[in-house]
Amino acid sequence: MSSASSMVDWELAGRTARRLISAGPATTREEAAGVVRDLHEAAAVAVAHVEKLTGLSPVPGGPVPEVAVVDRPGWVDANTHGMAALLDPLVEALAAKQDSRPGAIATAIGSRVTGAQAGGILAFLSSRVLGQYEIFGTGGRLLLVAPNIVATERKLGVDPADFRLWVCLHEATHQLQFTAVPWLKGHLEGEMAKFIEATDLTTDVLRERLQDVLRSLTDAVRGGEGESEGLMALVRDPEQRAVLDRVTAVMSLVEGHAEYVMDGVGPDVVPTVTTLRKRFAQRRKGRGPLDRVLRRLLGLEQKMKQYAEGRVFVGGVIDLVGMEGFNRVWEGPENLPRIDELTAPERWVERVHGRPAIPA
Repeated sequence: MSSASSMVDWELAGRTARRLISAGPATTREEAAGVVRDLHEAAAVAVAHVEKLTGLSPVPGGPVPEVAVVDRPGWVDANTHGMAALLDPLVEALAAKQDSRPGAIATAIGSRVTGAQAGGILAFLSSRVLGQYEIFGTGGRLLLVAPNIVATERKLGVDPADFRLWVCLHEATHQLQFTAVPWLKGHLEGEMAKFIEATDLTTDVLRERLQDVLRSLTDAVRGGEGESEGLMALVRDPEQRAVLDRVTAVMSLVEGHAEYVMDGVGPDVVPTVTTLRKRFAQRRKGRGPLDRVLRRLLGLEQKMKQYAEGRVFVGGVIDLVGMEGFNRVWEGPENLPRIDELTAPERWVERVHGRPAIPA
C-alpha cells in the first residue's frame, strides 16, 4: 500500500489504528446479523426516497455502487486504501514539482511518524463515523459502520429502524450526488492538483506551522474553547487558500444537501425524524479533553460550522427557487456555490438564475 516515496506509511497507519480501536457495543451473533440485514434493506429503501425528493437520478449505464456494512477495522482498511490512493499521487506530483526526490517532505516529518499519527486519527474516527460514500480508490462504495450505528442509537435512545433509515438517507444522498453528477469527482481531483501546483513549502516553514498547530492543541488540552482550522492552519499561501475555499464550498454543499434530505423526507418516511435531529445534534458536541484535542487537530469545529452553512445554503436556495431551481447547482463547476454564497443563498440565485432572489 505504501511506496518508498509515500509521505505516510499507510500500512503502519492501518496497524496502529487496529491496535488502538476501541471495542464496539456488545451484541449477540443473531443481533449482529439482524443489524447487517436491516442496514442493507434501509440503504435500498433510502435510494428511492432520495431520488424522489431531490429530483436527481443516476446517469444511465453508470456503475452501480456497492453497499458494504463494515465493522471498525473494516472502515479503517477502506480509508487507509482510499487515502493512499488519493494522497500518494499528489505527494509524488509535489516532489516532482520541487525537482527533488519524494522523500523531501517525508524527511522533515518521517513517513513512519506520520503513519503512526494517521493511525491514531483513524482509530479515533473509526468509533464515530456512521457511514460514508467512498469516491477515491474505488469505483464508488457506500460504507455503513454497523457497531457505530448501534452504539449511537442506543446512546440516543431512539427507534433503531428509524435511525438506521435516517443514516442511510444521508449516505444515499452522497451516493446519488456522485452517480447523478459524474463530473463532480473529476472536479474535486482537479482542485487538489491545483492545490499541489500552488504548494512551495520549505522544511523550516512546515516545521514552524506545525508548531503553531501544536500550540493550538495545547490550548485545547487546557480546556480552551473556540474554533480552529487544525491542520488546515498549515496552509497560508493565497493561491492554496483560494483552492481550499472552493473545495470547502463544494463539500459544504454536498454535506448540506444530505442534511436537508435526511430531514426533508419528513415523518411519513421517518416517523421520529424531529426527535432524531434534536438528539443527534447534541451528539456532535465533543466535551471531553480527548475530543477537544482531536477536534482541534482535525479542524472538526470549523467543519461543523461549514456543514451548518451548507444546510443554510441548500434550504435557502430551495426556499427561493424550489428544488428544480436548486438543481442547477449540478449543471457544471461554474454553478457551484462560492464560499461567500453559503450564508447568502440569494447571491447564488442572482448569479446563476440572473434575477433578484424572490421567495418561491
